[in-house]
Amino acid sequence: MIKNEGTLDRVFRVLVGLGVLSLAFIGPKSNLGYIGIIPLVTGAIGYCPIYALIGISSCPLKK
Repeated sequence: MIKNEGTLDRVFRVLVGLGVLSLAFIGPKSNLGYIGIIPLVTGAIGYCPIYALIGISSCPLKK
């Protein structure tokens, strides 16, 4: 897997993932909060399958 997420994109995904995941434990305690695992994992590994399907990348080009 080639990384297709830049640093800012990865940080944003991890923060959003943690925020959404916290809804499963704090606040409304909804099972929908477990959806936060998806952006958390994609941000942690730096690869987004949807980006790969669309053909985009937020990762800076290497020279």
